[in-house]
Amino acid sequence: MSITKEDIASVKSRGFLLNRGTECFSGRIVPIGGQFSADDLKAVAACAQQFGNGTVIFTSRLTAEIVGIPFDKIKDAEAFMEERNLHFGGTGATVRPLTACKGTTCVYGNIDTHALVTTLHEKFYVEMGNVALPHKFKISVGGCPNSCMKPSLNDVGIEGCRVFQAELEKCRACKNCFVASSCPSKAVSLEADGHAVLDTDKCNSCGVCISKCPFGAFPKTAQSGCHVFVGGTWGKTQRIGTRLAGIYTVDEIPTIVEKVLLWYKENGRAKERLGAAIDRIGVDVLEKALASDDLLNRRDEILAAPIKPNVK
Repeated sequence: MSITKEDIASVKSRGFLLNRGTECFSGRIVPIGGQFSADDLKAVAACAQQFGNGTVIFTSRLTAEIVGIPFDKIKDAEAFMEERNLHFGGTGATVRPLTACKGTTCVYGNIDTHALVTTLHEKFYVEMGNVALPHKFKISVGGCPNSCMKPSLNDVGIEGCRVFQAELEKCRACKNCFVASSCPSKAVSLEADGHAVLDTDKCNSCGVCISKCPFGAFPKTAQSGCHVFVGGTWGKTQRIGTRLAGIYTVDEIPTIVEKVLLWYKENGRAKERLGAAIDRIGVDVLEKALASDDLLNRRDEILAAPIKPNVK
Protein backbone atom coordinates (compact mmCIF):
# COMPACT_ATOMS: atom_id res chain seq x y z
CA MET A 1 0.00 0.00 0.00
CA SER A 2 1.06 3.61 -0.49
CA ILE A 3 0.72 5.79 2.59
CA THR A 4 -0.31 9.45 2.37
CA LYS A 5 0.69 12.57 4.29
CA GLU A 6 -2.65 12.30 6.06
CA ASP A 7 -1.79 8.75 7.13
CA ILE A 8 1.57 9.90 8.51
CA ALA A 9 -0.02 12.79 10.42
CA SER A 10 -2.82 10.60 11.79
CA VAL A 11 -0.45 8.26 13.61
CA LYS A 12 2.26 10.74 14.59
CA SER A 13 0.09 12.10 17.41
CA ARG A 14 -0.24 8.52 18.70
CA GLY A 15 3.53 8.07 18.95
CA PHE A 16 4.39 6.61 15.53
CA LEU A 17 7.06 8.27 13.39
CA LEU A 18 7.84 7.41 9.78
CA ASN A 19 11.13 5.59 9.23
CA ARG A 20 13.23 7.43 6.66
CA GLY A 21 13.18 5.88 3.20
CA THR A 22 10.44 3.39 4.05
CA GLU A 23 6.69 3.17 4.56
CA CYS A 24 7.15 1.72 8.03
CA PHE A 25 7.06 3.46 11.41
CA SER A 26 8.77 3.49 14.78
CA GLY A 27 6.35 3.38 17.71
CA ARG A 28 7.36 4.84 21.09
CA ILE A 29 6.42 2.91 24.22
CA VAL A 30 6.27 5.38 27.13
CA PRO A 31 7.27 4.03 30.57
CA ILE A 32 7.12 5.89 33.88
CA GLY A 33 10.39 7.82 34.05
CA GLY A 34 12.27 5.19 32.08
CA GLN A 35 11.30 2.30 34.35
CA PHE A 36 10.43 -1.00 32.68
CA SER A 37 9.71 -4.23 34.54
CA ALA A 38 11.12 -7.50 33.24
CA ASP A 39 7.63 -8.40 31.96
CA ASP A 40 7.39 -4.99 30.25
CA LEU A 41 10.63 -5.67 28.39
CA LYS A 42 9.40 -9.11 27.33
CA ALA A 43 6.25 -7.45 25.95
CA VAL A 44 8.29 -4.84 24.08
CA ALA A 45 10.48 -7.57 22.57
CA ALA A 46 7.44 -9.64 21.57
CA CYS A 47 5.79 -6.60 19.95
CA ALA A 48 8.98 -5.81 18.03
CA GLN A 49 9.18 -9.36 16.73
CA GLN A 50 5.48 -9.68 15.87
CA PHE A 51 4.75 -6.25 14.38
CA GLY A 52 8.12 -4.57 13.73
CA ASN A 53 11.45 -5.65 12.29
CA GLY A 54 12.72 -7.04 15.59
CA THR A 55 14.65 -3.90 16.55
CA VAL A 56 14.13 -1.74 19.67
CA ILE A 57 15.88 1.60 20.18
CA PHE A 58 15.83 3.40 23.54
CA THR A 59 15.48 7.14 23.07
CA SER A 60 16.96 10.06 25.00
CA ARG A 61 13.54 10.44 26.71
CA LEU A 62 13.92 6.83 27.91
CA THR A 63 11.11 5.50 25.72
CA ALA A 64 11.42 2.17 23.88
CA GLU A 65 11.00 2.74 20.15
CA ILE A 66 9.90 -0.33 18.18
CA VAL A 67 11.23 0.02 14.63
CA GLY A 68 9.77 -1.05 11.31
CA ILE A 69 6.03 -1.30 12.00
CA PRO A 70 3.98 -1.28 8.74
CA PHE A 71 1.14 1.24 8.68
CA ASP A 72 -1.53 -1.45 8.52
CA LYS A 73 -0.09 -3.15 11.63
CA ILE A 74 -0.14 -0.06 13.88
CA LYS A 75 -3.60 -0.68 15.35
CA ASP A 76 -2.69 -4.30 16.07
CA ALA A 77 0.52 -3.20 17.80
CA GLU A 78 -1.43 -0.69 19.90
CA ALA A 79 -3.95 -3.34 20.95
CA PHE A 80 -1.16 -5.81 21.76
CA MET A 81 0.54 -3.34 24.11
CA GLU A 82 -2.71 -2.06 25.64
CA GLU A 83 -3.47 -5.63 26.77
CA ARG A 84 -0.17 -5.51 28.66
CA ASN A 85 -0.82 -2.05 30.15
CA LEU A 86 1.82 -0.36 27.99
CA HIS A 87 1.10 2.53 25.69
CA PHE A 88 2.50 4.27 22.62
CA GLY A 89 2.83 8.08 22.66
CA GLY A 90 5.30 10.83 23.46
CA THR A 91 4.93 13.26 20.55
CA GLY A 92 3.35 16.65 19.90
CA ALA A 93 3.09 20.06 21.58
CA THR A 94 2.16 18.58 24.94
CA VAL A 95 3.88 17.23 28.04
CA ARG A 96 6.49 14.80 26.76
CA PRO A 97 7.58 11.55 28.48
CA LEU A 98 9.25 12.36 31.78
CA THR A 99 12.79 11.22 32.51
CA ALA A 100 14.56 10.42 35.76
CA CYS A 101 17.96 9.16 36.82
CA LYS A 102 18.50 6.21 39.15
CA GLY A 103 18.77 8.50 42.18
CA THR A 104 16.56 6.17 44.22
CA THR A 105 19.35 3.58 44.31
CA CYS A 106 22.41 5.69 43.47
CA VAL A 107 24.82 6.45 46.33
CA TYR A 108 24.75 10.13 45.32
CA GLY A 109 20.95 10.35 45.14
CA ASN A 110 19.53 13.00 47.46
CA ILE A 111 15.86 12.24 46.69
CA ASP A 112 13.73 9.26 45.68
CA THR A 113 13.70 10.05 41.97
CA HIS A 114 11.54 7.06 41.01
CA ALA A 115 8.79 7.98 43.48
CA LEU A 116 8.79 11.64 42.42
CA VAL A 117 8.76 10.96 38.68
CA THR A 118 5.91 8.49 39.15
CA THR A 119 3.84 11.22 40.83
CA LEU A 120 4.72 13.73 38.11
CA HIS A 121 4.08 11.23 35.30
CA GLU A 122 0.57 10.56 36.56
CA LYS A 123 -0.26 14.23 37.15
CA PHE A 124 1.21 15.73 33.99
CA TYR A 125 1.77 13.08 31.30
CA VAL A 126 -1.40 11.09 32.05
CA GLU A 127 -3.89 13.57 33.51
CA MET A 128 -2.74 16.60 31.47
CA GLY A 129 -1.36 14.78 28.45
CA ASN A 130 -4.11 16.07 26.19
CA VAL A 131 -3.57 19.73 27.10
CA ALA A 132 -2.37 21.61 24.02
CA LEU A 133 0.66 23.78 24.79
CA PRO A 134 2.58 26.33 22.70
CA HIS A 135 5.34 23.75 22.16
CA LYS A 136 6.69 20.54 23.65
CA PHE A 137 7.16 20.55 27.44
CA LYS A 138 9.89 18.36 28.93
CA ILE A 139 10.23 17.46 32.60
CA SER A 140 13.25 15.70 34.11
CA VAL A 141 14.15 14.55 37.61
CA GLY A 142 17.76 14.25 38.74
CA GLY A 143 18.93 12.98 42.10
CA CYS A 144 21.94 15.24 42.60
CA PRO A 145 24.08 17.98 41.01
CA ASN A 146 26.01 15.37 39.01
CA SER A 147 23.21 16.18 36.57
CA CYS A 148 23.15 12.82 34.78
CA MET A 149 19.62 13.52 33.47
CA LYS A 150 20.50 17.13 32.57
CA PRO A 151 17.66 18.84 34.51
CA SER A 152 18.93 22.25 33.41
CA LEU A 153 18.29 21.33 29.76
CA ASN A 154 14.58 20.61 30.28
CA ASP A 155 11.61 22.95 30.38
CA VAL A 156 11.34 22.01 34.04
CA GLY A 157 14.20 20.19 35.72
CA ILE A 158 14.24 18.99 39.31
CA GLU A 159 17.61 18.37 40.96
CA GLY A 160 17.90 16.74 44.38
CA CYS A 161 20.11 18.49 46.92
CA ARG A 162 20.90 18.61 50.65
CA VAL A 163 19.77 21.43 52.91
CA PHE A 164 22.23 22.10 55.72
CA GLN A 165 23.91 24.85 57.70
CA ALA A 166 27.66 24.66 58.29
CA GLU A 167 28.83 25.39 61.84
CA LEU A 168 32.37 26.47 61.09
CA GLU A 169 33.00 27.57 64.68
CA LYS A 170 33.31 23.84 65.43
CA CYS A 171 36.20 23.48 62.95
CA ARG A 172 39.40 22.36 64.71
CA ALA A 173 41.75 23.09 61.81
CA CYS A 174 42.65 19.47 61.21
CA LYS A 175 45.84 18.90 59.28
CA ASN A 176 43.86 16.87 56.75
CA CYS A 177 40.37 18.29 56.20
CA PHE A 178 38.09 15.51 54.98
CA VAL A 179 35.47 18.04 53.88
CA ALA A 180 37.84 20.11 51.73
CA SER A 181 39.36 17.04 50.12
CA SER A 182 35.96 15.50 49.33
CA CYS A 183 34.12 18.59 48.03
CA PRO A 184 33.76 18.10 44.24
CA SER A 185 33.00 21.78 43.58
CA LYS A 186 35.95 23.05 45.66
CA ALA A 187 33.57 25.16 47.71
CA VAL A 188 35.55 24.46 50.89
CA SER A 189 39.06 25.81 51.28
CA LEU A 190 41.43 26.25 54.20
CA GLU A 191 42.76 29.47 55.68
CA ALA A 192 46.41 29.86 56.59
CA ASP A 193 45.69 28.59 60.12
CA GLY A 194 43.94 25.51 58.73
CA HIS A 195 40.34 26.53 59.47
CA ALA A 196 37.72 25.66 56.84
CA VAL A 197 35.98 28.36 54.80
CA LEU A 198 32.80 27.72 52.79
CA ASP A 199 32.25 29.60 49.52
CA THR A 200 28.44 29.59 49.26
CA ASP A 201 28.61 30.74 45.64
CA LYS A 202 30.46 27.55 44.68
CA CYS A 203 28.45 25.22 46.92
CA ASN A 204 25.71 23.43 44.96
CA SER A 205 24.30 21.54 47.98
CA CYS A 206 25.32 18.16 46.57
CA GLY A 207 25.64 16.67 50.05
CA VAL A 208 28.99 14.93 49.56
CA CYS A 209 30.36 16.76 52.60
CA ILE A 210 27.65 15.40 54.91
CA SER A 211 29.17 13.37 57.79
CA LYS A 212 32.74 14.03 56.61
CA CYS A 213 33.69 16.30 59.54
CA PRO A 214 34.23 14.33 62.78
CA PHE A 215 33.65 17.45 64.88
CA GLY A 216 30.35 18.58 63.37
CA ALA A 217 31.52 21.68 61.49
CA PHE A 218 29.57 20.12 58.62
CA PRO A 219 26.51 18.12 59.74
CA LYS A 220 26.27 14.35 59.99
CA THR A 221 22.75 14.42 58.51
CA ALA A 222 20.81 16.87 56.36
CA GLN A 223 17.34 17.25 54.91
CA SER A 224 16.64 16.48 51.27
CA GLY A 225 15.47 19.28 49.01
CA CYS A 226 15.16 20.20 45.36
CA HIS A 227 16.51 22.90 43.10
CA VAL A 228 14.20 23.69 40.20
CA PHE A 229 15.39 24.79 36.75
CA VAL A 230 13.03 26.32 34.19
CA GLY A 231 13.33 27.07 30.49
CA GLY A 232 16.21 24.79 29.53
CA THR A 233 16.55 23.67 25.89
CA TRP A 234 19.11 21.86 23.78
CA GLY A 235 19.51 21.23 20.08
CA LYS A 236 19.50 23.88 17.36
CA THR A 237 18.80 26.49 20.04
CA GLN A 238 20.45 26.17 23.43
CA ARG A 239 19.49 27.73 26.74
CA ILE A 240 20.63 26.64 30.18
CA GLY A 241 17.64 26.53 32.51
CA THR A 242 17.21 29.35 34.99
CA ARG A 243 17.38 28.09 38.57
CA LEU A 244 14.46 29.37 40.60
CA ALA A 245 15.25 31.09 43.88
CA GLY A 246 15.01 28.98 46.98
CA ILE A 247 14.96 25.26 47.66
CA TYR A 248 11.73 23.24 47.47
CA THR A 249 10.67 20.14 49.36
CA VAL A 250 9.76 17.06 47.35
CA ASP A 251 6.12 17.53 48.34
CA GLU A 252 6.13 21.05 46.86
CA ILE A 253 7.40 19.95 43.45
CA PRO A 254 4.08 18.91 41.81
CA THR A 255 2.56 22.30 42.68
CA ILE A 256 5.48 24.36 41.39
CA VAL A 257 5.61 22.33 38.16
CA GLU A 258 1.89 22.88 37.64
CA LYS A 259 2.27 26.62 38.17
CA VAL A 260 5.11 26.77 35.62
CA LEU A 261 3.04 24.80 33.08
CA LEU A 262 0.01 27.07 33.59
CA TRP A 263 2.17 30.19 33.26
CA TYR A 264 3.58 28.80 30.01
CA LYS A 265 0.12 27.90 28.68
CA GLU A 266 -1.09 31.44 29.39
CA ASN A 267 1.95 33.39 28.22
CA GLY A 268 3.70 31.28 25.60
CA ARG A 269 3.10 31.82 21.91
CA ALA A 270 2.62 29.11 19.30
CA LYS A 271 5.89 27.24 18.62
CA GLU A 272 7.68 29.19 21.39
CA ARG A 273 9.53 27.14 24.02
CA LEU A 274 9.24 28.04 27.68
CA GLY A 275 12.78 29.44 27.83
CA ALA A 276 12.07 31.85 24.99
CA ALA A 277 8.88 33.00 26.73
CA ILE A 278 10.82 33.59 29.95
CA ASP A 279 13.46 35.63 28.12
CA ARG A 280 10.79 37.66 26.35
CA ILE A 281 8.71 38.40 29.46
CA GLY A 282 11.27 38.22 32.25
CA VAL A 283 12.15 35.63 34.89
CA ASP A 284 11.15 38.13 37.60
CA VAL A 285 7.60 38.10 36.21
CA LEU A 286 7.57 34.29 36.30
CA GLU A 287 8.95 34.17 39.86
CA LYS A 288 6.28 36.65 41.02
CA ALA A 289 3.54 34.52 39.46
CA LEU A 290 4.90 31.38 41.10
CA ALA A 291 4.88 33.03 44.54
CA SER A 292 1.06 33.16 44.66
CA ASP A 293 -1.78 30.73 43.93
CA ASP A 294 -3.38 32.92 41.27
CA LEU A 295 -2.41 30.54 38.45
CA LEU A 296 -3.93 27.58 40.29
CA ASN A 297 -7.10 29.52 41.06
CA ARG A 298 -7.51 30.27 37.32
CA ARG A 299 -6.50 26.77 36.19
CA ASP A 300 -9.66 25.90 34.25
CA GLU A 301 -9.75 29.31 32.56
CA ILE A 302 -6.11 29.05 31.52
CA LEU A 303 -6.41 25.49 30.18
CA ALA A 304 -9.53 26.37 28.18
CA ALA A 305 -7.99 29.41 26.50
CA PRO A 306 -6.56 29.09 22.96
CA ILE A 307 -2.82 29.23 22.32
CA LYS A 308 -1.63 32.74 21.58
CA PRO A 309 -0.52 33.19 17.95
CA ASN A 310 3.12 33.58 17.14
CA VAL A 311 4.03 37.21 16.45
CA LYS A 312 7.03 37.76 14.18
